Order: sequence, then structure tokens, then C-alpha cells
Amino acid sequence: MPELPDIELYLHVLRKRVLGATLAGIRLKSAFLLRSVEPPLSAVQGKRVIGLERLGKRVVFAFEDELFIVVHLMVAGRFQWKERG
Repeated sequence: MPELPDIELYLHVLRKRVLGATLAGIRLKSAFLLRSVEPPLSAVQGKRVIGLERLGKRVVFAFEDELFIVVHLMVAGRFQWKERG
């Protein structure tokens, strides 16, 4: 899997940035990225990130209350971090 070093690097950087942080908000640029509507994406808003893992070519964000966001980087592109407001 040639993508493995890239995904591991993403996880290394993300762990420093988001582990223990509370998700203030999330915005999708395309509805095609969303594969599930139950629970709604808004369910993770205000939840703390308690884990980050790799599942194949995907990055798994684990939140409180057994909620997860799974992102396939080849489909989603890159993460973007924005300041509040």
C-alpha cells in the first residue's frame, strides 16, 4: 500500500493537533463525501476527540459517546483548519 507512509504521517500530525480537543464545527464542501446520515454529522459537534486510527486508506476520528468519522483521504483530499469566525 504506497499510501501508508502518507496516512501514517497524517495521523502523527493530527494526533498532536486534535487529540483531546473538542470539535467546534464541521463543514462539508460536497455532499458526496457523506456516506451516512444516521446519526447526523452534527452529532459530533461539541464532542471531544478521544482517538485517531488508520483503517486501510482511511483516517478514523473517534469521539466521545462512541461516535466516529471515517475519512478516505484519496476521496476527501486534504483537511483544512480554519480559525473561528
